[in-house]
Amino acid sequence: MKTMNGEITKQTVAPECLQEHMGESVRIHGSIYKIRKMRGFAFVLLRTARQVVQCIYSEEKASFSLEELVEESCVIFTAEVVAEERSRTGYELHLLAVEVLSTPHEASPIVINNKLVDTSLENLLNYRPVTLRNEKERAIFKIQEGITFGIRKFLQENGFTEIHSPKIVYSGAEGGANIFRIGYFGREAYLAQSPQFYKQMMVGVYERVFEIAPVFRAEKHDTSRHLNEYTSVDFEMGYIESFEEIMQTETAMLRAVMAYLEEKYTHELELLAVKLPEVTEIPAIRFHEAKELVAKEYHREIKDYEDFEPEEEKLLCELIQKKTGSEFVFVTHYPSKKRPFYAMESAENNEVTESFDLLFRGLEITTGGQRIHSYEEQVAKMERLGMNLSLFESYLMMHKYGMPPHGGLGLGLERFTSKLLGQENVRRATLFPRDTGRLEP
Repeated sequence: MKTMNGEITKQTVAPECLQEHMGESVRIHGSIYKIRKMRGFAFVLLRTARQVVQCIYSEEKASFSLEELVEESCVIFTAEVVAEERSRTGYELHLLAVEVLSTPHEASPIVINNKLVDTSLENLLNYRPVTLRNEKERAIFKIQEGITFGIRKFLQENGFTEIHSPKIVYSGAEGGANIFRIGYFGREAYLAQSPQFYKQMMVGVYERVFEIAPVFRAEKHDTSRHLNEYTSVDFEMGYIESFEEIMQTETAMLRAVMAYLEEKYTHELELLAVKLPEVTEIPAIRFHEAKELVAKEYHREIKDYEDFEPEEEKLLCELIQKKTGSEFVFVTHYPSKKRPFYAMESAENNEVTESFDLLFRGLEITTGGQRIHSYEEQVAKMERLGMNLSLFESYLMMHKYGMPPHGGLGLGLERFTSKLLGQENVRRATLFPRDTGRLEP
């Protein structure tokens, strides 16, 4: 009987270690990304887990025929690591032998080994398992990985506990019609719109909590900014003195994320020519002042006094950047009518809430604010709104047995990624998008 002792050994060399083997023969695995035939030799680009490695094929050195190589074949090359000053990496691999692990059954319907995948967004998504192999397409999601790593690192260093809340729930956090109903063993249940109720509950346990997980919105929008399933970065913190503490924490978090990306993801940032924003200070402006400012500066009539139009978000960001240099702006004190039942209303004016949105490069990426922690106040507001309290018994349990002043936020990971990378459609920053018309792949 075999036993596993936990020792992991690899028979191939990782690309990042190749310089340590200069002048030596190594084995390296990957997929053949592109073959460029030249006079007397060929460039063979090998796609490895994170980078594309340039290999040189010549009949003098190789023990196999170039015709044995097919693009998208999975192979193990034996190659000599040779110093080459003209190469970006400072070396190149001279191929000696090949072990072909698999070959494609048929040619790709889309050319993926050019600098960009030259096709429609529809095709890009229809053939996602293939188009994601493009060097720049996959770099998007390495950067997204870096964003989540940076967020986790910051939050854990600042006393937050990571939680995992259920995605099948008894009642919707946000309510309304934009909720997916499902059958649950003879009962009606819903897909979670947010981990809101659970992260509030866990503030009473751990004081500071966070979660990075999918949420579901049954919104019949077909726009460049909406998805029906997206990844929400949520955190909630207790014993706060005001909702401004949440904005300060997000500012510090974003600053830490940018530093982390700059340190760990230089390859992908350079590949996609990403200009990271400076996060020193983020200006904050009240909702009604922001509406009036945009109306005045751009000679626009205010049509909706309770929410922002997408064009107003773009214009406000443009204006704030001109005035302050910041690509971010907090908009605070949203009207009570446009905020959920758990949003705390301002003591000075109960028609506005202690809440905010964060806009980045013309798009809202975060919604947050302080929550009601008093049982009496929460029940009174729910009754005023005509809500059925019996549907929220487990939620109100935490208020009934004591909660500290608390608040938090939710950040849309795909929206943030798409704006960071200068994309115009959030689907470009979503691995396998789910929208009103897409369930596959």
